[in-house]
Amino acid sequence: MSSASEHFANVEALSAFRQEVADFLGANWQPKTSDKGLFRQAAVERGYLYRNVPKAYGGSEQAPDLARAQIIQEEFNRVRAPMEVPGVGYGMLVPTLLGCAEPWQKERFIAPTLSGEIRWAQGYSEPNSGSDLASIRTRARLEGDEWIIDGQKIWSSGADKAHFMFMLVRTEPQASKHAGISYLLVDLRQPGITIRPLRQINGSEEFSEVFFDGARTPATWIVGARGEGWKVSKTTLSAERSGFMGAAETSVTLHRKLVELAQRCQLDGRPAIDDPRVRDRLIQLEGMVSAHFHNMQRQFALRLAKKEPGNVALMNKLIVTRIAAEVADIARDILGNDFMLSPFGREAEAGPEKWLNQYLGSLGMAIAGGTSNIQRNVIAERGLGLPRDNVATS
Repeated sequence: MSSASEHFANVEALSAFRQEVADFLGANWQPKTSDKGLFRQAAVERGYLYRNVPKAYGGSEQAPDLARAQIIQEEFNRVRAPMEVPGVGYGMLVPTLLGCAEPWQKERFIAPTLSGEIRWAQGYSEPNSGSDLASIRTRARLEGDEWIIDGQKIWSSGADKAHFMFMLVRTEPQASKHAGISYLLVDLRQPGITIRPLRQINGSEEFSEVFFDGARTPATWIVGARGEGWKVSKTTLSAERSGFMGAAETSVTLHRKLVELAQRCQLDGRPAIDDPRVRDRLIQLEGMVSAHFHNMQRQFALRLAKKEPGNVALMNKLIVTRIAAEVADIARDILGNDFMLSPFGREAEAGPEKWLNQYLGSLGMAIAGGTSNIQRNVIAERGLGLPRDNVATS
């Protein structure tokens, strides 16, 4: 499957830009010796990273261009060069600050977030407020020039290593669920905050639960107006984000690795790839992956033409989840008992097989970023115009 960007207009200009990016990478990135911080700084100066962020806040301030953004991602991935600092800081907080924050908040927080100097955790989910985020119970009351926070957050990725948290809290207890929420920034390195990593079944501890017992944050560390946190949290910029095709390309790669696994492994005394049942499942999966890939190309083309892809975009996450689950099921059947006995968690990082990790991760995908059942409701209600399922909310 060819790169998505090669199929559209201005191929000559885009090809020249691709060569420009490739030349830059050849001159500035060596996987084993290059310093990531210095490399990212050079990439920003060339306009390749943080393209949607003004130069005043540490970005490269480029005009939105989905095709060029896709080329940058493809070329960086090809040589395994680092792109933007990963995490919720750039992915979620920075767009929110750019759209809703006071100038001093942008100056204080954006640049060090882009450089990785400060790390962020997200404080949205609570033990009894998962899919129904508006039912959060963590509260903050204003006393003088500080907010006093009491409550609990859970499933906060990297909170044990983060410096700050952006969080939703209830500041207007008498208001309706959506109207009484505010968006606060909080320093996690203070008394009154307890962070407990959650050990997962695969041995890793990427999530944490965070307890607030009289924790404090300045009154000015609120983003947007008091009581409008729900609106703030949903703010996004109409700017490009490279990686639109990322999920589709990941599915293609996952399928390829699964085929390679079937070629290497023995099943009933012969290569698994020769088993008719395995071949049939691999072919069906390839059809699903191919359809998803080309559907994403179509959506990409529409966005390049400044058109919305329509209701089909609502299905993307659900399809990726289904593909990952099918890959995991086939790998499990190919490996048999060795699948459950293989190393997982951190032990698998340096090993040739990561299929148990992939299987466990596929289970989490059905929950992460909104459960699959919630996504089906969104497709039904917003996409197909079906009536709301009152039974599910009663």
